Amino acid sequence: MTVKLVVLYTQPDDPDVFEQHYHDQHLPLVHAFPGLQKVETGRIIAEADGGDPLWYRVTELYFADRDALDAALASSHGQAAAADYGKIAPPGSRILVQSLDD
Repeated sequence: MTVKLVVLYTQPDDPDVFEQHYHDQHLPLVHAFPGLQKVETGRIIAEADGGDPLWYRVTELYFADRDALDAALASSHGQAAAADYGKIAPPGSRILVQSLDD
């Protein structure tokens, strides 16, 4: 069953610095994950429900199953991306695992 790693980034203090680090340093680590099938990422441009602008960017990483995701996270690239997430993610950011309804 397909699973996704869903990363929700809160509002950074300096969006320009965040974006440069995210694209130049973080995404290359992510794209090197073994077993990665697809990456979707984008900035949140509006809150359709009128709520506060909590989320800044969402990134979704697709894997064939939970074992493939776990292997990617345990890999050297996964460990490097996790360490970099600790540097780049604003407080309150979250990482979730989602099982897709096939």
